[in-house]
Amino acid sequence: MKTETQTNNGNVNMARRSFLRYAGAGVAGVGLLAAASCHKDHTVTPNGTVDVGTGDTGILNYAYALEQLEAAFYTQVVKTPYSGISTAELTNLTAIRDHEVCHREFFKAALGSSAIIGLTVDFSSIDFTSRSAVLGAAKTFEDLGVTAYDGVGYKIANVAYLGFAGAIVSVEARHAAYISDLISPGSFSPSAQVSATTGLNITNTPPTVLAAANTYLKTKVTFNSFTA
Repeated sequence: MKTETQTNNGNVNMARRSFLRYAGAGVAGVGLLAAASCHKDHTVTPNGTVDVGTGDTGILNYAYALEQLEAAFYTQVVKTPYSGISTAELTNLTAIRDHEVCHREFFKAALGSSAIIGLTVDFSSIDFTSRSAVLGAAKTFEDLGVTAYDGVGYKIANVAYLGFAGAIVSVEARHAAYISDLISPGSFSPSAQVSATTGLNITNTPPTVLAAANTYLKTKVTFNSFTA
């Protein structure tokens, strides 16, 4: 099954406003981000690959790409619930979908003309009728998202951007814990994601994250300017 990223689910404007209030940003915050992202430094190659760009704009586009992927995934999950889904699960997965749509639309608005194109997803490898397949994919996306934000946070130059990233990654971590617990009750903080020595979340660099994310994207994404 192949599904394209949806940009209008009837609640996008409300979702965007809700996220801005929740993040403490307001319209002025979006204006600050958009003003600082007034140029395009990302490119789309003839083979359909898109590079996110450089500097803070590149990091924001990187996050935007991942949020597009997650929003599209949960939109499909809610549209075609897996067999045996409980009312509580559907309610919570719908809430996660709404969060991801908020995040996606926030980055799109913040980046303005510097935003990368809308990505085309490919979920043909996921059986959306199977609870284990859906939750397994959800765990992949959520763990990937958290490690991705943590893996580039130190590179953000603008303090305002760092604040927004922190507000979003904390929500992604809540998602990851919930999905992990659905798969195996009590596993909200799996050892594979949290260092037993430091108590800190494991991080991943863009090459690692995008190698996994591109598995589910027809439009492949690169971050060629990233250096560890």
